[in-house]
Amino acid sequence: MKPYLREKKSFGFDDVPESTSYEAGYLVTVNAGWRSIRPVVDSTRCIGCGQCYLYCPDGVISIQDGKAVIDYDFCKGCGICEKQCRPGAIGMERERE
Repeated sequence: MKPYLREKKSFGFDDVPESTSYEAGYLVTVNAGWRSIRPVVDSTRCIGCGQCYLYCPDGVISIQDGKAVIDYDFCKGCGICEKQCRPGAIGMERERE
């Protein structure tokens, strides 16, 4: 049996879409409330290194006044920021009801 080989096609920059296929409002909607745990920053231990900011997949962490601040409206509670925080300033706690 021969392997299936596709035709070789060349693509140019005109074939690449200019933007995403979703409307902007679709990707920036507030968390639906299904998060069960959330990250909490201990500001006394935070050194503002920005590792949590760099690794956050949702981009909800910002550095303000040298400390990490989390936007809970869009945070999914994945815990990556806690794992990346070297000083241990971010901990996970149960979501408040």
